[in-house]
Amino acid sequence: MIVEFKSYIGLAAGILTAISSLPQIIKVVKDKKAQDVSPIMFMILLAGNGAWLYYGILIKDLPILITNAFSCILDLLMIYLNYRFKNKK
Repeated sequence: MIVEFKSYIGLAAGILTAISSLPQIIKVVKDKKAQDVSPIMFMILLAGNGAWLYYGILIKDLPILITNAFSCILDLLMIYLNYRFKNKK
């Protein structure tokens, strides 16, 4: 099976988008502080990534499914961390 170039572009874009919140997550875990992180931003991001995930299910596109499922997990983790460490100084 030959994978088209556009699939590689889509997969790379999805991976880069999915890992974009990792630096923030690592910082919050390391510092155990999240007062400067907006939980609303991650809730909106979760809604968008959830919509992309559903879209990937509808069109049966594995790169969209995988990268957005991973993004949703990271969004949920960041929301949890935000509430866990929001009042730590």
